[in-house]
Amino acid sequence: MQLSFLIVTKNRPEDLALTLNKLKTIIDLSIHEVLVFIDGCSNTESIIADFYWVHWTVSKQSVSASPARNILYKKAKGRIFIGLDDDAHPISPHFIEAIEAEFQHNTHLGIIAFQEVRGMFKTDEDALQHSKDLESHLTNDFVGCGFAIKNEVYQATNGFPVWIDIYGEEPAVALEVLDLGFDIIYQPNIKVNHRIDVKKRQLQGRNYFRFERQLKNTLRYYLVYYPKPIKKVFKTLWHNFNKYALKDWNYFKSFVFVCFTTLIKLPSILKYRQPVQQDTIIRKLSLKPLNYSA
Repeated sequence: MQLSFLIVTKNRPEDLALTLNKLKTIIDLSIHEVLVFIDGCSNTESIIADFYWVHWTVSKQSVSASPARNILYKKAKGRIFIGLDDDAHPISPHFIEAIEAEFQHNTHLGIIAFQEVRGMFKTDEDALQHSKDLESHLTNDFVGCGFAIKNEVYQATNGFPVWIDIYGEEPAVALEVLDLGFDIIYQPNIKVNHRIDVKKRQLQGRNYFRFERQLKNTLRYYLVYYPKPIKKVFKTLWHNFNKYALKDWNYFKSFVFVCFTTLIKLPSILKYRQPVQQDTIIRKLSLKPLNYSA
């Protein structure tokens, strides 16, 4: 098996069906496979029969995004894993060939981060016209809606962390890949359309759920991976208190909740502690951040 396409889905059967139909047009089932994890949502099971060629994993209870990926990726057999969101699909020409060529070109390459083209478009050609002409570069992260990772590299890591639920799992895997000595490249010529309503998201304004999850998981990230995490933990708390909690009651409640639960669960968090090398932290900070397309 050459490629494994891996998708975790929750309560978006129409989006998932569109993504799977798009994939069907570019894959060869004799050498490619598609695996989908249904994360505790019965309405999505109704489309299983329409996609007999997909390998389905169904969880009756929601385990959340990162643990679901951890389960799903253990079942993949391809030399290269391609991660997509259920509402994201490839739009660049020769998508598969470009991924394979990138890995062949650089034997030290662990992850390819794709260009994320956000928005709702009538055609893939329209989406491509809204993409950006950017330069590829080595980076320190990737976005879950579109990336590729070599199987052997993923297996050398601890996989997507089970101590994170959602928002923050990609930086965890990225840091472990860097610590193993592999590169992460942002390759904007490989593009996916992330079919989100950008204007609607902007109108929604503050996202308290995302704030809480990101703060919680950032603290855990430092506690698990950093050789000396205390300074980073307090700096993160101070920044989020001043920028968010001090100015908004709902943010304040989330902030206090995260602080309390982090203290209570500290022993269980530290069970996963596996500090990376200090040189890896230095390398991470020296790399150019990830570019995004809107």
